Amino acid sequence: MSNRGLFSQPSLASPLAVRLPVLSATMSAEQAPAVVPETLLKKRKRDEQWAAAKSSQLAAAKSRNAKNRTLIFKRAQQYQEEYQRQEKELISLKREAKLKGGFYVEPEPKLMFVVRIRGINDMHPKVRKIMQLLRLRQIFNGVFMKVNKATVNMLRRVEPYVTYGYPNLKTVRELIYKRGYGKLNKSRTALTDNSIIEEALGKYGIICIEDLIHEIYTVGPHFKEANNFLWPFKLSAPLGGLTKKRNHYVEHGDAGNREAKLNNLVRQMN
Repeated sequence: MSNRGLFSQPSLASPLAVRLPVLSATMSAEQAPAVVPETLLKKRKRDEQWAAAKSSQLAAAKSRNAKNRTLIFKRAQQYQEEYQRQEKELISLKREAKLKGGFYVEPEPKLMFVVRIRGINDMHPKVRKIMQLLRLRQIFNGVFMKVNKATVNMLRRVEPYVTYGYPNLKTVRELIYKRGYGKLNKSRTALTDNSIIEEALGKYGIICIEDLIHEIYTVGPHFKEANNFLWPFKLSAPLGGLTKKRNHYVEHGDAGNREAKLNNLVRQMN
């Protein structure tokens, strides 16, 4: 047998002959453009739409906040002038009455602040129900209330468990600024931004915290909505403690009506 027969050339049907066209087909497939899935294209389009909508919302909110900022500043100035005018008017009326040999009787207060000072021990079911209606479910909780016949009768029933009085402007402002929380979407939300107040009370013309303070202090036409928006204030135990909470205030205790003296107690608890 010759060497030529042992090492013959490969035939056309051998795998070595077919390898060249397979490699060329693979190279052409790699050079072709990749097909993007339809779901990915939809996702990109949706993300672009969301980004455009978000940018338009941010631009609208920025322009609205710029307008509101000017309006809020003007309203704050008006409220401050109103408070100063009322204070000067009260002083002038007192001086005029003193010159005439009499004394000036201030009008009946329209706003009161109620603080719970006792727990649930030995509490009648009706008293417990009234405390729930007043939103005083925990000790040292406080709420604003309008002075009328119904609220006064309710407070008489729960007088051994609460103390109340008539807050001044400084007390109202400090409570809302320091301990103020609002009810937004049925949850307790800190009043860190005027947009929270505007979202809840904007339909009543209350768009900032100064509007809220003015509505509460003056017991305005939308006092009910503004007061319901405010979450009950969670106060601290008074600095120095209570004197004797089982006794009435007129008996050197803590319970009951303490009128203007309430402001000192709230400052100890705030």
